[in-house]
Parts: sequence; structure tokens; C-alpha cells
Amino acid sequence: MGVKNRPQCYFDVEINRAPVGRIVFELFSDVCPKTCKNFLFLCTGEKGLGKKTRKQLCYKGSTFHRIVKEFMVQGGDFSEGNGRGGESIYGGYFEDENFVLKHDREFLLSMANRGRDTNGSQFFIILSISSN
Repeated sequence: MGVKNRPQCYFDVEINRAPVGRIVFELFSDVCPKTCKNFLFLCTGEKGLGKKTRKQLCYKGSTFHRIVKEFMVQGGDFSEGNGRGGESIYGGYFEDENFVLKHDREFLLSMANRGRDTNGSQFFIILSISSN
């Protein structure tokens, strides 16, 4: 990574209200600018309430609702907390930008969606690459 001018943001992670560490993300804004803008503003919470959920557009206080041991964690459902909710800063979903980057490295951040052009607020972080 390490490209100049890529924005960074972070999550302070807790388990049972006990701090366990900070995850720092470097966003590929040169590759997926709209997606990165969405993620960054969901980290800061500065966009107010969602048009559809009427909830604060912010990851703060949300959970990793899906954890697949030694593979990935998924979060970003700030409205329901169970993988059924969330919303983008653009209102509802937004379109896919591209598929240039491959999921070939550990600790990559990517949007989770329900199919073509259904990006909202949910994301996943790859913990380990399977050889299968």
C-alpha cells in the first residue's frame, strides 16, 4: 500500500466493553473514490441521519455481526446490528465502482453487499487467505 495521499481512518475495537486495540485502514481512494468517501464519512459520522434508516450514519458503537474464524469479520450494520441493515451516505445503496483489486492479501477491507450495485455501509475484513 503506502501510496501518497490515501486517506486513513480507524476503529477502536472493544470486546465486552474492554478495549482490545485499534484497526487502522488505508483507503484506496485512487481506485474506488466513491466507496472510500462513503466508508470515511461513516467512520466520522458527520453526514447526519440516513434517508432510509433515519439512524445516525456512523459506525461508532456498531458491532462485527458476522465472524468466520480464521477467515473474515463483517460489520457496518449500524441500524439493525444483524447484517440486514445499514445504509450508504448517498441514501440506500450505491453502484459498484470496479473490481480492479483482488482479495489476495490478509487484512484487506472491502464492501459487503447483496449483489450488483447494492453497496451500503456493510464491509468485511479478510483475516486469512485460503488456498482453496
